[in-house]
Amino acid sequence: MSLKDWEKRILAAEGAAERISEIEEELRLAAGLTALRERAGLSQAEVAERIGVSQPRVAAIERSSNITLDLLERYVGALLPGGGLEIVAVQGRRRFPLLTPPAVSGAGRVAAPAAGKLRKAAGASRRSAGVTARKVNPSAIAKKKAS
Repeated sequence: MSLKDWEKRILAAEGAAERISEIEEELRLAAGLTALRERAGLSQAEVAERIGVSQPRVAAIERSSNITLDLLERYVGALLPGGGLEIVAVQGRRRFPLLTPPAVSGAGRVAAPAAGKLRKAAGASRRSAGVTARKVNPSAIAKKKAS
């Protein structure tokens, strides 16, 4: 069997497209976290010291292996002093804020009240509603609100 034939066979398997999509999503997050650390000019060991974990745990975070929101917030906070983590559920053109940085919300880590309803409406399916995490600079948002 040639490599091309094997590839066609694997891709034709039930669930292959969904699994490939999940892997691509994990790789985008991993690449983004690694780029953020490199842009900050820090080693994995330096980030580990800042957030109170081991260097292998930072490597696992950058592979996006089993990351909690708390740890992801600490990771982002260590790399972007004064920055924060924002998580938004996306369905088509609709955006549903799920987590906003403390300086933006004024009340700390806040989940949107409709988040539970959104999960039910979306059937808690990754295919129904995507989730996007992006870095936020609270001081820039505060300046924008003041204008």
